[in-house]
Amino acid sequence: MQKSIFTSESLGAVHVAIIMDGNGRWATKRGLPRVEGHRAGVATVRRIVEHAPRVGIKRLTLYAFSSDNWRRPRKEVEALFWLLRAYLRLESQRLRQRGVCLKVIGRRDRLPRVVVREIEKVETLTAQGDSLHLRVAIDYSSRDAITRALAKLTSGCSLSEPLSIELLRHRISDELTGQSGEVDLLIRTGGEKRLSDFLLWESAYAELLFTDRMWPDFDASDLEAAVEEFRRRSRRFGALPVPTTASLVATRERAQ
Repeated sequence: MQKSIFTSESLGAVHVAIIMDGNGRWATKRGLPRVEGHRAGVATVRRIVEHAPRVGIKRLTLYAFSSDNWRRPRKEVEALFWLLRAYLRLESQRLRQRGVCLKVIGRRDRLPRVVVREIEKVETLTAQGDSLHLRVAIDYSSRDAITRALAKLTSGCSLSEPLSIELLRHRISDELTGQSGEVDLLIRTGGEKRLSDFLLWESAYAELLFTDRMWPDFDASDLEAAVEEFRRRSRRFGALPVPTTASLVATRERAQ
């Protein structure tokens, strides 16, 4: 692999979210059971987590299992949770050694107890990691997360003295992004072009990148190219254009 074009001087830490799509189709095209696609997808997770800090990613959120995925065949769901448990068990020490802090977001009340226990072990073991904040979304729905945040924030409010829209919006934002921050770049593999109820609030101003590459084939060079593309874009947030990181670096190099 070629040496990364990114340097610590040119990088600002970013929050990347990835919808890891295409595992099943990847396997089907090869005449394999769908579970083999998910197994290959786990290997991709390992590669991407390892490479992420090298390209300036400080926070990485991966969409592993949506609340709608319960509709899939029971055997496939069971296989997914078996693979998840195996990943957590086998990778826990590796994550800790690499300074990765892992946190699982989403509901836990519907997950198998053995999976919940494994999640809790890894979260405790990696709590002090500071090189990468890795979040894995399991039994996750963004609409559900927003609804829960709203219910929590308004549970003690009097109807005669409702929160202002501005204050409520600020508090919901704090509830949803207080620890992770908003998403800077959202990537979806597998060729589909939709968000699928993933980090809707957090991605309000995210740059979106869709690729036909199936998740098992997504590698470090693809991640690097995605971040490079992100840094070329001008993020306006409703205002006038501001210089991109890439343009600032180019300007600095010309001046030298």
